[in-house]
Amino acid sequence: MRSREGGVDRLRITHIDMVPMVDCVMVLVIFLMISSSFVSDPGVVVQKPDVGGTMTSEQNSLIIAITADDRIWFDGQEIRADQVAGVLRQASIGRSPVLIVRGDKASSLGIFARVYDEAKRAGIANVQFATAREEGG
Repeated sequence: MRSREGGVDRLRITHIDMVPMVDCVMVLVIFLMISSSFVSDPGVVVQKPDVGGTMTSEQNSLIIAITADDRIWFDGQEIRADQVAGVLRQASIGRSPVLIVRGDKASSLGIFARVYDEAKRAGIANVQFATAREEGG
C-alpha cells in the first residue's frame, strides 16, 4: 500500500506479532509434558498366563519381563538374574515403586522365584505379576 505523505511515496509496513502465539504453544507443550506419564517397557513381548484378578496401574512401576527361554529383560536390555537387585535398586532411587513381573507362561517357576527374591533384596516392597485376563471369567 502506498500513501502520499509529504509528497513522498512510502510503503506501509505491516507485520504479525508471533510472540503471543509462541507463548500459547509453549504453555501447551509444557502442560502436555507435565500431564503425561511415561512407562519404560521391558523391550520384549511375552505371553502372559490367563487368570482372573484385579488390574493395576503402571504409573509408578518398574517392569521386568521374563521370556519363554528364561531370559530377563529390564528397560529394553537383557540382564542376568544376579544383576536384578542392583538394577532395581538403582532404578528405584528416591521413590517406592511397584515391580511388575511380566512372565511368559512357558517360563520356569524357578526364574520367577529368583527375580522375586532379588526384588525383595533390592528393597522393593510391592511385587506384582502381570497376567492376561481370562475370557468369560
